[in-house]
Amino acid sequence: MPVLEFREALREALDEELERDERVILFGEDVAIAGGVFAVTPGLYEKHGPKRVFDTPISELAMTGAAYGAAITGLRPVLEIMFGDFLALSMDSLINQATKYWFLTGGVQSAPLVIRSVVGAGGRFGAIHSQMPISWLMGIPGLKIVAPSTPGDAKGLLKAAIRDENPVVFFEHKRLYSIKGEVGEGVVELGRARVVREGSDVTLVSAMKGVHDCLAAADLLAEQGVDAEVIDLRTIRPIDIDTVLASVVKTNRVAVVEEGPLTGGWAGEVLSLITEQGLGDLDDAWRIATPDSPIPYSPPLEDAFLPGPERIVAEVLGRP
Repeated sequence: MPVLEFREALREALDEELERDERVILFGEDVAIAGGVFAVTPGLYEKHGPKRVFDTPISELAMTGAAYGAAITGLRPVLEIMFGDFLALSMDSLINQATKYWFLTGGVQSAPLVIRSVVGAGGRFGAIHSQMPISWLMGIPGLKIVAPSTPGDAKGLLKAAIRDENPVVFFEHKRLYSIKGEVGEGVVELGRARVVREGSDVTLVSAMKGVHDCLAAADLLAEQGVDAEVIDLRTIRPIDIDTVLASVVKTNRVAVVEEGPLTGGWAGEVLSLITEQGLGDLDDAWRIATPDSPIPYSPPLEDAFLPGPERIVAEVLGRP
């Protein structure tokens, strides 16, 4: 299999889906002529033309309304909202319209649209361009939330998202764009987690960059005689709780690592699902998340704010 950067894998997925299905269109701020501010989409405008790949004004609400209208009239739009922080401007069209359309039509008509958006801290972008807005969307029926950690999953999950019949929000962590990995040709099923490292002493559950932090922490823990299993959720909604439960039954100890505020985050949802399945008598179960505060711009403060490998190790070793 070829080795590609994360951004290149996304570009391949978009290129192949534009080629495969003439109903697919791609639009957003600077995705066409400029090729995207994170260099994900160069060449797609030139190859597929201005009717299939085009730039938009700076209005997230207008873009999302256009994507919704396109989706219910026969197209399969892929919209890029440049930074996930500004998804709040898209909420009415996404939450009150697109995610309800299948329900309101009695299952007769769907709204197949994808919103791609850049998220995550660690890049010195400050409090308004570094947020992780997953918790804003967790309680929305009819919406899928995808969060890949590897180039292979980025391509396979994006292809699956574009082919899905209802709205999908596809998050891309800005700190992952340059990582490399093997990329296949297949579609990766939405809603399936993956065990990326097997272990017997503690289960670490995460997504996106958190998976890489957990893997690094697992290597450090191994030096201390602790064998950690690492699970990449890949899709945050729906959560593949069966894969998590199979691991937790084996280790009887679980930490859920989320880059996002402790209060109201998806890590708490994972722990609730574990408890509801009768695993409330674990040796230990807890969350490792960010503080309930805005993300600092200062590099040392931002680094301390994030749940990196060293903090994961310290918490695993420091728990009773």
